[in-house]
Amino acid sequence: MAESKSRILIANRGEIAVRILRACRRLGHEFVCVVTEVDRDSGHAALALAEGGERSLYRISSYHDANEILAVADDAECVAVHPGYGFFAEDFRFARRVTLRGRPMRFIGPSWWLIRDLGDKINTKRLARRLDVPTIPGSDRPVYDEMEAEEIAAGLFAFQAKQGVINGQILVKASAGGGGMGIEEVGDPAQFRRAFRRVRSYALRHFQDEGVLIEQRIQDFNHIEVQILGERQGGDIVHFGTRNCSIQSPGRQKRVEVAPGFAPGEITYVFDAAKVLEDVVAHSLAMAREVAYDSVGTWEWIVTPRGEPFLMEVNTRIQVENGVSTAISRLRGEPAPDLVGEQIRLALGESLGYGQEDISFEGVGIEYRIVAENPEGRFAPQSGRIERFIVPEHPWLTVHTHLPRDRAYEVPTDFDPNLALGIVWGKDLAEARQRGERFLSEVTLEGLTTSGESWRGNLSYLRRKTADILRF
Repeated sequence: MAESKSRILIANRGEIAVRILRACRRLGHEFVCVVTEVDRDSGHAALALAEGGERSLYRISSYHDANEILAVADDAECVAVHPGYGFFAEDFRFARRVTLRGRPMRFIGPSWWLIRDLGDKINTKRLARRLDVPTIPGSDRPVYDEMEAEEIAAGLFAFQAKQGVINGQILVKASAGGGGMGIEEVGDPAQFRRAFRRVRSYALRHFQDEGVLIEQRIQDFNHIEVQILGERQGGDIVHFGTRNCSIQSPGRQKRVEVAPGFAPGEITYVFDAAKVLEDVVAHSLAMAREVAYDSVGTWEWIVTPRGEPFLMEVNTRIQVENGVSTAISRLRGEPAPDLVGEQIRLALGESLGYGQEDISFEGVGIEYRIVAENPEGRFAPQSGRIERFIVPEHPWLTVHTHLPRDRAYEVPTDFDPNLALGIVWGKDLAEARQRGERFLSEVTLEGLTTSGESWRGNLSYLRRKTADILRF
């Protein structure tokens, strides 16, 4: 049974906090936001005061302090917590604590055991293989023995050689790691033993578990995602299509996302791109149904230049780029509902109210991440003061941001440097590109860095990359 009016704690900041707040308002729920002193200029704080008054904004010392977050929830008598993305979004211990404590609340995300199980890359790989879902060749359990590791590595090098891969590489990864930590690339079999020992030692020091994974290094892949939404209590599961997140900074940080994942009607590929998209959707749904997935989630894939898809991981949270999926989605012919709102609605007990047959797709969406960084300076984060941020208004454009429009904004260095998201829609890829270039040329972003230089940002980089969208 859905709760008609609930008070929800938004345990995050920035643009995602703004989006959750607005979703709460649309759904008729009350909200409470949190903000730190260094983040006091963030637009989510000003919006909370404007929409909810003084009782809707609490000052905290850290977004990372679970005790402080839950103390706010108790004081404000919240019945649910929305973690957004980052911070506690994929922390199953936090989700479990929220739901099982003395004063239990709803965790607006997947059930805690799903976060735990699907967040374990080894467990996810085993589940995928049991369902005949293709995964990256390599070990599906931690390897501790050096001789066994060398045997697996030799097999992967031989596998790549048979595929005609010149100068093949493998990845040696700490099995308990995450976020790119504890990973080495090895291109010479003679160097494998040393790399294995280094990673094993690193894993023991940092994660208290010296288990190592060994996987084939896939070169020149495209990064494809499938957007999943599931009901509570093992209800219906639907998808909102695919997206391509292959345009990334050198640090593998996404910068441009496009939906759908390929454009087979407008770009020629050496493989059947339409079938690849159908396959990754079918595989993702099979896994989601197997575990009774019950919230918003993303199945992440890599696709080789030959059109071979391999499951990479599952993200058990709302993602930054979810808006580009809804930009091309239609529900019974009308614009699809905001996935942040759907996530809230389902977590509070409502039923989905539609099936896959009610969802269709139209056109092409492009999401640009406007980031405080200098692409010409190895994408180093920028800090300083933004004096003016002006974005155009078009019926085909949506902009999400926490930057204030009426005053200057001091960019804090404590957080991710994302400043805004611009999502454009076009009836086809050509129109979406044209509109994307127009949007980027019309944005005004002015200010001074802490070193006194004019603000550069990544707008020029995004304009250059628009020509590469969906090309393999």
